[in-house]
Amino acid sequence: MKILGKLLRNVASRVPTAVLLVSVMLLPLWLFEWSPSDAAMPTTAEFQMPDVASIQVDIKDTLSPPEIKKITVGKGDTVMALLVATGLPRNDSHHAIKALSKKFSPKRIRPGHEIVVTFEPAVAIDGKDSAKELNKLVVRPDIYKEYVVRPTGEGRFKAALEKKAVETKLSRAEGTIDSSLYVSATKTGVPVPVLMEMIRIFSWDVDFQRGIRSGDKFEIMYERIFTDKGEFARYGNILYANLILRGDPRSLYRHRTRQGTDDYFDDEGRSARKALMRTPINGARLSSGYGRRRHPILGYTKMHRGADFAAPSGTPIYAGGSGTVVYRARKGGYGNYIRIRHNSEYSTAYAHMKSFARKVRRGSRVRQGQVIGYVGSTGRSTGPHLHYEILRRGRQVNPMRIKMPSGKHLKGKELALFTKVRDKLDIKYASLPAPSKVARN
Repeated sequence: MKILGKLLRNVASRVPTAVLLVSVMLLPLWLFEWSPSDAAMPTTAEFQMPDVASIQVDIKDTLSPPEIKKITVGKGDTVMALLVATGLPRNDSHHAIKALSKKFSPKRIRPGHEIVVTFEPAVAIDGKDSAKELNKLVVRPDIYKEYVVRPTGEGRFKAALEKKAVETKLSRAEGTIDSSLYVSATKTGVPVPVLMEMIRIFSWDVDFQRGIRSGDKFEIMYERIFTDKGEFARYGNILYANLILRGDPRSLYRHRTRQGTDDYFDDEGRSARKALMRTPINGARLSSGYGRRRHPILGYTKMHRGADFAAPSGTPIYAGGSGTVVYRARKGGYGNYIRIRHNSEYSTAYAHMKSFARKVRRGSRVRQGQVIGYVGSTGRSTGPHLHYEILRRGRQVNPMRIKMPSGKHLKGKELALFTKVRDKLDIKYASLPAPSKVARN
């Protein structure tokens, strides 16, 4: 209707007023049915209908096609700046964002998010397009949903959440470890992001530097997510993983507890999470273990009371367990140093950090696996690495050999529910083909 109204106004502006007036006056005469007895019956010679074809209105030139602009949010972008840059008037941008904020806060916009702006077809009047009018604004923070803002009239807008249909496919991979889990798994086609997640969920109990040997085996089942158009979007969750170390299987299953949290449990319902992580960093190499060694800087033999993990500068460091930050500052030869108190018995320490995570402060509470800082080479250090200590009753112990306290153990109805989930996942894994090399997407 908006387009029709604009078109009629455009036609009216091009037809002489007198022609329109005469046409309106004569309209009843053409519509009235005259009989032969009517004395004043007009003839076609007396009244000539204006030739509408002579009115030069080129509709093809009057209506422009809808304009669609797709935007990928970059670092530092704001929704207002992006909308104004498309040509949408600032006042309309303000009201559209106000409507959007009732469903999705503009502050949550992140680099990589997609914004699609669709304008009403422009109407050319006297060779000039009319001002841009918003037809639809779409904000897509992920593949599962989009927030749509539409005008309701009189400068008002309304937002709605529209969920997108996605398809989840399962993939299975397995293999024998020759030199390292990373090399062997990637050779069978396991995507690197999936492999890194597998290492993370086993990191509470497995020493990937010394605990893996040639001949050990692995199994994994994970999700691949596709859009409603059939395009590969991303990798999903690992539903099942198993490391068979020296013939001893260590199976883990993804399970949602009755409290609504997702976690991994072994085949008896014991949480994969231990009180503390042995390796609070992904993809690092153990460069120096716990024990006496020749100090690389001081030059004499000295007790090394921790484990060193070599990694590129800036690599994220995770809290080895949930607890309270009791120290966060520079500490002599340790450089930038954090200590976390987990309970009355255990603490962990992290040294030589490049920097601390922004929200981590002395006295703040952190959760296991939360990023607390980044690998660096501050203090007495020869290169970027993490020096990691586990302290028991205030004394450093070997992080690789200490027997970790167990985590949550499912019981009763919760255990019965998990058992059903475990059995279903085993059946799914067995039903999937086991190709020598799985597809990347």
